[in-house]
Amino acid sequence: MSENTTIARPYAEAVFNAAIEASELDVWSDMLAFIAAVMADVRMSGLAANPRVESAKVADLVLDIAGDRLTHKGANMVRLLAQNGRLGVVAEIAELFEAQRSAHAGAIDVEVTAAFPVDAAQEQKLAEVLKSKLGREVRISSVQDQSLIGGVIIRAGDSVIDGSVRGQLQDLANSIGA
Repeated sequence: MSENTTIARPYAEAVFNAAIEASELDVWSDMLAFIAAVMADVRMSGLAANPRVESAKVADLVLDIAGDRLTHKGANMVRLLAQNGRLGVVAEIAELFEAQRSAHAGAIDVEVTAAFPVDAAQEQKLAEVLKSKLGREVRISSVQDQSLIGGVIIRAGDSVIDGSVRGQLQDLANSIGA
């Protein structure tokens, strides 16, 4: 777990709880994704990280860019994050929020990293197998990483299944003390 994830977790939990209470999961999901997209811009992230720029000015700039895309509560969130120097972790906040949202809906997001492209039929078959094992709806996203050599790595929540050739070679090397 990264330091940014640790910093983002309390914010994500607070936003999620407020969104549940107000029945605004979709609204908050959209707002967090938008703020994360704004902060993904190199110029914005640089500005937010610059100690010579007042946090209120950064918040005002984000709010100007947002226009009417943020509710009053969303604008307050931007101001709070800016004031606490946390606008740089908004992508992690959004990611954790979406994970909580999926869990709340009885679903789990699964990331499959494979040495070769995974087609839709393979994703569907894997989703069916994982659904029967986990007892939850499964949403799969796949990423290609040729350095795995072969096989796959499956990440579902805090669980990781490393079935890659690279992982097996590394385990072998560790067991023989290399």
